[in-house]
Amino acid sequence: MTCPKSAEDCHSKADIRTAIDALDEELLRLFACRQTYVRRMAQLKQSPDEAFDHDRIETMVAALKVKAEALGLEGDQAEAVWRTLIDWNVAFEQRTIAARLASEEQGELTEN
Repeated sequence: MTCPKSAEDCHSKADIRTAIDALDEELLRLFACRQTYVRRMAQLKQSPDEAFDHDRIETMVAALKVKAEALGLEGDQAEAVWRTLIDWNVAFEQRTIAARLASEEQGELTEN
């Protein structure tokens, strides 16, 4: 993904807002795509406890901070965004897995 227009080529606040709006739209598409993988991960995990992996999260966040800084983004900003995203995804996976297990258990009780 590249910037729709360089910041230096923006000569008005309207130019900047248009470029930011285009980037925000692309970010939403990317987050929606990412969410499809989170949903699939929730289907593959067997327990809500599997949704939270502290070591993986810390390793991932540390690597993302380094990548963000290499791209000129403040590492702390990237960390804050990703921790929010990760927290939401963990909660989503836990809810999804728990609901699936409850449904499966209910189905087993109904069959018996």
